[in-house]
Parts: sequence; structure tokens; C-alpha cells
Amino acid sequence: MESTQKIIAILGGTGKEGKGLGYRWAKKGHKVIIGSRKLEKALDAATELNQMIGEGVVVGMDNAQAAEEAEIVVLTVPYQAHQAMCEGIKDQVKGKIVIDVTVPLVPPKVTKVQMPPAGSASQEAQDIFGIETPVVAAFQNISYEHLMGDSEVHCDVLVTGTGKGNRELVIGLVEDAGLTGWDAGPIENSVVVEGMTSILIGLNKKYGIHDAGIKITGINNVE
Repeated sequence: MESTQKIIAILGGTGKEGKGLGYRWAKKGHKVIIGSRKLEKALDAATELNQMIGEGVVVGMDNAQAAEEAEIVVLTVPYQAHQAMCEGIKDQVKGKIVIDVTVPLVPPKVTKVQMPPAGSASQEAQDIFGIETPVVAAFQNISYEHLMGDSEVHCDVLVTGTGKGNRELVIGLVEDAGLTGWDAGPIENSVVVEGMTSILIGLNKKYGIHDAGIKITGINNVE
């Protein structure tokens, strides 16, 4: 195994976004573990991805086992399950990087920005895990329609989180997923990134589309 390859667990990975990220990372050579509350659903999702990839490189486990086995843990759970998930895996993720994809959407008004008392879902996760487990927020503004497949994605990913080195590592994983990532600063800035998702959902509804995203301009040629 090359040193750049990671063992990545995607918790709540049976949803479309989790499977899309899993597909792209597995194609790039990472070992991907799909986690779920129900083992059968995790195994089914892993089988689906392996059939798409043409290799048996993705495995399914329950969330706790997946978090234990992984080097990097990715949370793709609905916000309603976010706090309980973080509290449930706190011991398994200790000392690992957690990539939080969660957005604090509060139905039915999902087009209205509604941030939690901690400031953002990612800050909520960081508060629960403690400073030994750095949380990095990413992928909130990417529609899953972009991920399940091999087409080029014309949207960028803003990466915020605890520790510059951790953000750089996650930007590398963003690039492995075929996307462009930007260091958007400390975890406090995740408030803006997570809130942007509600705006994009509103644009989708208003204009009858499914994949509104963001693009950073003006710095592509800056070294």
C-alpha cells in the first residue's frame, strides 16, 4: 500500500453523498469502509459500490466498528442524528481526523439558515470530541448528483477546521475525489460554509435545478 492511501470510514455512508464520496475515494485507491447503524445496509452499499468499481475494495461495517478501523472518519449523517453519533463514537475516533459533512438543516424550513448554539455542526462535533480529535468541515456545498459518477465537477470545496496541517490533508482528499479544495481557515468559519448550503438549496428550488454550487475565482493562477 502506498503511503498516500488512507483507510477512510464514512459513517452514515449508505446515503447518496456518502456513497458518492466512497466511490470516488475507492477509485483513487483508498480503502473505504461504509458505516451504518444497520450492518445489512452497510454491506448492501459496499456491494453496490464494488459493482460500480469492478473490484471488491469497499467493505461495510456498523458505525462503531468502522470508526474503530479507520484512520480518517467522515460524518455524512443527517443533523438530527449528529449529536448522538458524535457522542456514540467519541472513544473510537480519539486522536483521528474527523471530516464533518453535516449541515444543520432544520425541516421544513431547509432554505433558512439555522445554526446550532455551538455555532455550527462542526463546532458541535469538536466540542463533543475534544481537542485531541481535530474536526475538519468539508463537502457541505457539493450536491450528491456530482459525486456518483466520473464526470468532472465544476464546483469547489471550502475546507475549514482545527489545524492547518489537518486542513491540508483534507484538501488532498478533496482533490482525490476529483474536486478543487480551498483552505477557508479555522473551524469557526464553518458557520459560513454550512449556512451556504441552505442558500444553495433555495436556489435549487427557485430555479428548478438540483446541483447549484460555488466556485472560487481570481486565485487559480496564484502559487
